[in-house]
Amino acid sequence: MKKAFVLAISCLLFLTNCEQPKKEVIKTYTEEPHSYAQPNDAVISHLSLDIEVNFDTRVINGTATYNIETNGAAQIILDAKYLNISEVKADGKVTDFTLGAMDESLGQPLTIAIKENTKNIAITYQTTAKTEALQWLNAQQTADKTNPFLFTQGQAILTRTWIPIQDSPQIRITYDATVKVPSNLMAVMSAENPKEKTADGIYHFKMVQPIPAYLMALAVGDIEYKAISNRTGVYAEKSMIEKVHTEFSDMEKMVLAAENLYGAYDWEQFDVIVLPPSFPFGGMENPRLTFATPTVIAGDKSLTSLVAHELAHSWSGNLVTNSTWDDFWLNEGFTVYFETRIMEALYGKERANMLALIGRQDLDDELEYLKDKPNDTKLKLDLKGRNPDDGMNSIAYDKGYLFLRTLEEKVGRDKMDAFLKAYFKENAFSTTNTEDFIKYLNANLLDNNNITFNTLEWIYEPGVPANASVIKSDAFSNVERVLQNFMDTNKIDAAATSQWTPQEWGHFIRNFSKDISVTQLQQLDDTFNFTNSTNSYISMVWYEQSILNAYHGNDVDIKISEFLNTVGRRWYVTTLFSAFKKADRVDEALVIYKTARQNYHSVTANTIDTLLGYSE
Repeated sequence: MKKAFVLAISCLLFLTNCEQPKKEVIKTYTEEPHSYAQPNDAVISHLSLDIEVNFDTRVINGTATYNIETNGAAQIILDAKYLNISEVKADGKVTDFTLGAMDESLGQPLTIAIKENTKNIAITYQTTAKTEALQWLNAQQTADKTNPFLFTQGQAILTRTWIPIQDSPQIRITYDATVKVPSNLMAVMSAENPKEKTADGIYHFKMVQPIPAYLMALAVGDIEYKAISNRTGVYAEKSMIEKVHTEFSDMEKMVLAAENLYGAYDWEQFDVIVLPPSFPFGGMENPRLTFATPTVIAGDKSLTSLVAHELAHSWSGNLVTNSTWDDFWLNEGFTVYFETRIMEALYGKERANMLALIGRQDLDDELEYLKDKPNDTKLKLDLKGRNPDDGMNSIAYDKGYLFLRTLEEKVGRDKMDAFLKAYFKENAFSTTNTEDFIKYLNANLLDNNNITFNTLEWIYEPGVPANASVIKSDAFSNVERVLQNFMDTNKIDAAATSQWTPQEWGHFIRNFSKDISVTQLQQLDDTFNFTNSTNSYISMVWYEQSILNAYHGNDVDIKISEFLNTVGRRWYVTTLFSAFKKADRVDEALVIYKTARQNYHSVTANTIDTLLGYSE
């Protein structure tokens, strides 16, 4: 007989108050330091969100209702930060809840009383002025300058500031949402989206594929949609929609190239929305609807590798997600590798190698910056007690890419592609950590092909191993020859540069000799008009060199100030303010920052606050 039956008979015979044995807790989630949730006890599985977006008060208010699964727990814990919680119900009845002590990074644990058989909880709440995920923009901060705008940014742990949620990347949920906005605006989310405005400003959304909390996203503005293919298209403000559509017209080709590499696109629709310039990242891979910065609209598709990057996340990151932020390289290193392969398939190996070499230069700069923090140059991080944003740098992206590129060269591209295709398929809609990936790598690529590779050195040791792939670019070699000739002779053959891409110009500018003179900078600016470039990447690298080398010609200082007051992309902004700091010109930087800060999302502002030692 089974043990439970014997125990029950014994209880009856002896008339004792025996209790049934507790259900064994099955550990399906790993312990992670950036969420208060205890998902092995009680976990959310589906969200029904019903909210109203109020631009007058700059508040989102409503109710988040969750289906939950429990292991007999008496409570469920969610993450919340800077939220006002007014009421919580469990299975339709008001229940007790508490908000714990506030942590500057993590926020507060929201502990909700439940019963063993509770099926759902409903949390009525509203955001506050401190809500970090939201950026409310007035009309003057948009492209059209006629209506306000709102967007969210959840990665890494900011979704908890606009929705009470279990904000851990290993917890995946489906969701539906009803969102009410002013009737002249449109709402879009990381879900099935409208193509036209509704008459009443009420929008309904559904996401049937499970996603982690950081991929929950919302944007509200006076936007339009224009299709590129039956599964790709773009959203933008009216004055931008045609430019965006033209710039991103290769999106369907990118999806096809990605599918040819690593299997079917599993999210049905791939759209991009171009946000106002304060958006803090180049792009954010929200499923079905990538958020993108307008700084990539160059007029010649030269910066659209960003779209390839966010598309690649549909496999690496969205489909197979890092379990914790210590494993962030699994999201980004794989995505940079995949992005580069997409770009090679569409535009050739030389273009791909130029992008890879830019990444290698970024990596070398990061390694120099972190030379006193060698542990932060490991792929597998230990971010306990720190903000996970600390790990979102070139180590995860470019060292991760270099690891995979070196691995490809060791095993051969055919084996590498077969391995990655199987990896994405077998782990679809799940999460993984570094240790599980190593086991999978050994079992499915290295051991069965009798290949030895220094995987552990790459992942657990600082710096870059000696066997790293050597990336070469004929185009960049030519750029370096032209630059050296200029440094030697003060002469430059403009005809030799006439067909250069922005990547080549960026390489030219970034590699100026440390002893380049102000006179030489003036000569280059007069010849190529760098100060007034319409390409944001060229502008950024030129302004960096101008700051570092005390070049003040052609009103470049005014242009730098305008750039920093307009563009909120964290990479660009941090590069320029860091240059001011390196050049011992912090006072100048602070003058600009005091006016520019209001235009930045909290993600960018927090970074620059720390960099410049600024406090309001």
